[in-house]
Parts: sequence; C-alpha cells; structure tokens
Amino acid sequence: MNTDVNDLFSPELLDLRDQASAVAADVLLPTAEHTDATGEWPKAAMQALAKQRLTGLTVPKCLGGHGQGLVALAAVTEVLGQACAATAMCYGMHCVATAVIAAKSTAHHDARYLRPIAQGDHLTTLALSESGTGSNFFLPQTVLEREGNGYRLRGTKQFVTNGGAVDSYVVSTLASDASENGEFSCIVLDHDTPAMHWGEQWRGLGMRGNSSRSLKLDGAVAPLGNLLGDEGDQVWYVFEIVAPFFLTAMAATYLGVARAALDVTLAHLQARRHTHSGQSLSEIETVQHRVGQLWIGVERSRLLLLHAARAGDMGRDDAMTAILACKADAANTAVTTTNEAMTLCGGIAYRENSTLSRLLRDARASHVMSPTTDLLTIWTGRSALGLSLL
Repeated sequence: MNTDVNDLFSPELLDLRDQASAVAADVLLPTAEHTDATGEWPKAAMQALAKQRLTGLTVPKCLGGHGQGLVALAAVTEVLGQACAATAMCYGMHCVATAVIAAKSTAHHDARYLRPIAQGDHLTTLALSESGTGSNFFLPQTVLEREGNGYRLRGTKQFVTNGGAVDSYVVSTLASDASENGEFSCIVLDHDTPAMHWGEQWRGLGMRGNSSRSLKLDGAVAPLGNLLGDEGDQVWYVFEIVAPFFLTAMAATYLGVARAALDVTLAHLQARRHTHSGQSLSEIETVQHRVGQLWIGVERSRLLLLHAARAGDMGRDDAMTAILACKADAANTAVTTTNEAMTLCGGIAYRENSTLSRLLRDARASHVMSPTTDLLTIWTGRSALGLSLL
C-alpha cells in the first residue's frame, strides 16, 4: 500500500529503518497490548532500540552517532509508531532532546551526554510543558537562578514523557536575568539531581505507557556547564530545533498509527466474506470507495511529512510552514483513519482491547498534544502569509 519513497532515503537510512522495523516486529508489536493494558513504561522496547544504537540517531557522527536529521527521524519513528505508538513517542522525545543537546553542545555535553547516547548507554527527554501556559510551550515559567558555580531551578513541568525513567532531562526555563536574546533557556538535569520530585503517572485514555508525569523542581541545582547555549536563547532554540524535531517526531508517530489502522482494515476486508453469498467485503463498491479515501489520506500525510522533513534538513526558507502543517495533518489523518477503520471493520473492531480500539485511543491524543492542532493550523496560516508566528 505504501508509495515507494526509497529514493529519498540514503543507503544508511534504509539500513536504520530496517533495523527499526526488526525491533518493532520482534519487541514493540508483541508488547504493545501489555504496554497499553498496564500503562508501564516500555523498558524492554527502549532497551532494544538502545542495544541497536538507534537511540544515537541524532547524535553527530563525530561523537559516534548516526548524524541524522528530520527525514531519518520521520522514517524511523513512523515504523515504530505502526507497532506501538507509546514507544514511538518515548523514542521520539529522546531523539528530540538529543538534537536539542547536540545543537549547542560543548565538550562537557559531548562527554557526559552525547557520546553515551550514541553508544546506547544513556536516554534523555524534554521537559517543556507547564500547566499555566498550556499549548504555549515556548513560554516557560520555571525560574533559573544563578548561584555560585551552578543554577538553581524552581518550577513545575507537566506531561514529561519518559518521566522518571531516563537518565537526563532537557528543561526549559526563563533566563536568570534580563537578556537581549530573549527569556527562553534550556539546561540539562541528571536524573539523580536532588530536589526533583515526580508526580504520579498520567493515566491517559490512550498513549499509555509513555510515563507522562509532572516534575516539581524545588531548588534543583545543575552545574553552569549544563546550560545549553546562552541564557535566553529563545527564538533560535524554539523555532530552529525544538519545534522542527518535535513536530516531525510526533507527526511520524501519528502517521504510524494511521498506517497501522489502515493495514488492519485492509486485512479484515480482504479476509471477511458473507456466508450467504461468499462475497468478500472488499468487493463491495462503497467499501472500496471509503478505503480509497483512507489510502489517499494516509499517503498524502506521509508525503507531506517527508517533504517537510526534507525541506527542514535542507534549511529551506519555507520549511517551517510545511513542518507546522505536517503534524496538524497527521493528527487529522490519524483520527479520521482510526475512526473510519472502526466502522469498516464492524462489530469485531468494538471488542474490548481490540487493536483498533487501542489505535483509536492513541490517535485521539494527537489533537490535544501541545502544540494543539488548532494552534498549529493557525501558525501554518500565519507562516504562509509571511506573518510572525507569535
């Protein structure tokens, strides 16, 4: 069913995608139902990805990583999303945080974080969202205070994917004082930093197992060297690194959900026959029409995602418009496809804990995940009109 886009992928990327597909088939898919049922963080799946050193996807080659960008992130995360969306989200957030560290790393960051990540010995994630600012993830309220040879952090983060399960956290904060660069800073906190307090795991309708938790920073101290870039490096970080990598990873995850739902639907329609006539459901014209619409939607979203990722990797001026659009589009496609799949597959799809019910619940998270689909659509329009996003 998939459009052949292998000409967009280098031989190295094709090999990475094949490795991800193998891990997805051997580990993610067999444990997806357990992850959904229990809400447990997918430790075995993340360890399997680390063992294959796929967790070093966005680490520069000079540090032992694969040195890949947005196209690779889209290709690999989509494959994982087809097998287990929660694991794909956990993996994607690790790769995004890694890219954020790599964008302005120093020798300290290279040695402490990036080289271990490249070897599969370290996992990281982002801690950006806060309850007071909602979808405006670029407006942190967490305070960064300069104190001696370090920084003291105070504030509370919400919905930290991989919360309490990984080795480090890239935390967004206000600058410690007024800065001409802006007010947005990023700093890395190690998992064993004192004064980090984790809340209970979020028990969501879908995307269960991603260990989304709140993080209270009650005076947690990080060394000065853990700061990424200059204090207040707001505009550059948010729209050049954080948004492109995050939106690409999330769009690919939800595209994987849509593809999985379509694959389940095709298999069911081809195998199911009416006992009174022997006619396959796939031979009914109305079914063919609806499947055609779903196929078009999934492939359109996939090509938009790859176009956006490629434009981002090339540094094109119009890349941001496509990147903003691809996550909004993937969200719409995931919800539409899973919903229609439930209808096309009939009563069997409504069984408790069916594959389609899990995919439907996972897909619904796409619209409310910051930045929301509504906000991304507005930003896409503003970007297309040549207006400032904010």
